[in-house]
Amino acid sequence: MEAKSSYIHTDTETAGIYIHIPFCRQACYYCDFHFSTSLKKREEMVAALAKEIALRKNELGDVAIQTIYFGGGTPSVLSDAEIIFLIDTVYSSFKVTDTPEITLEANPDDLSAGRIKALATTPVNRLSIGIQSFYEEDLRLMNRAHNAEQAAVCIAEATKYFGNISIDLIYGIPGMSNERWLTNVDKALAFGVPHISSYALTVEPKTALHTFVKKGIIAPPSDEAAQEQFLLLADRLQENGFIHYELSNFGKPGFFSQNNTAYWLGKKYLGIGPSAHSYDGSTRSWNIANNALYIKSLENSELPLERETLGRNDRYNEYIMTGLRTIWGVSLQKVEKDFGGNYHKYLLQQAAPYLNEKLLMLEGDTLKATRKGKFLTDGIASDLFFINLK
Repeated sequence: MEAKSSYIHTDTETAGIYIHIPFCRQACYYCDFHFSTSLKKREEMVAALAKEIALRKNELGDVAIQTIYFGGGTPSVLSDAEIIFLIDTVYSSFKVTDTPEITLEANPDDLSAGRIKALATTPVNRLSIGIQSFYEEDLRLMNRAHNAEQAAVCIAEATKYFGNISIDLIYGIPGMSNERWLTNVDKALAFGVPHISSYALTVEPKTALHTFVKKGIIAPPSDEAAQEQFLLLADRLQENGFIHYELSNFGKPGFFSQNNTAYWLGKKYLGIGPSAHSYDGSTRSWNIANNALYIKSLENSELPLERETLGRNDRYNEYIMTGLRTIWGVSLQKVEKDFGGNYHKYLLQQAAPYLNEKLLMLEGDTLKATRKGKFLTDGIASDLFFINLK
């Protein structure tokens, strides 16, 4: 099934629902997301997720749901019946478009041939598969639950039943040569998947990887190697018909992630589950990152979340951060219209050094990162933020 999204976006008002499944079979050394390796409370968690969906049915007004995204954690630890139950709860609580994108993040060890065939009969129409690497040594270093053979077999099987598949790959792994990295990319391309998400291995505080690097057990990732592998990735994928539509995401035309694109374009979304975030255009909210307290609150029909109203600076900074990461860039006209002349003037002043260094470029009215500047986008964006203007 071909996705409906395009690299030409529209302003039709729709919204998304993200459902956080906070369970994993084992902990990857690099991961700092909220999850538990104990599945004992899975049944109670699914009930709580459904309860939260129902309690928040009026938060998005009359806007139709265009995307339902199961993230985590590892959503594929849920049964097909549990996934269908949560999708049905969304449908009973919200207006949903005729052709929503429904994505399930999944790990190869959960995707047997039988499981894939069964998933294809559910409303799920997009798989996001956490491959990370096709090499055994890389998978062991990251403590992934699957092996290299499972990685290849599950993609081969998935392409028989799903046309809309994304896979994740990680670059900048200590000891990974550029040759091995390109072999990873080429193996992914050989399966004909239409979307690839790729991220640099980062050492996050309070992770096992942070401890191992600190103790000298694992060498620290090299920023220089990561940047080089990022550029090799971008070039190889663009040679093969992929559009680099967001810093970490590459898609064939018609196969951009509708869910993630909506985030980057500032559309409304509702985050369901412990640690999930929501955004309605003016306020942001986030749920408690504690499974037991989350379940207990929902059993009492209480929403375990906090909210904040975003000021002009916050909204401007968020637009700069998300806009620079994408092919749509930052519209100077939009900055002046939505935030005022002072922000427009400030943005051009702050961007000037990066324009001179050819890390940023102006295409008409739009500020974008160059090929050279893309890997540095987040750092550049932080220098364009407004800090003190009220």
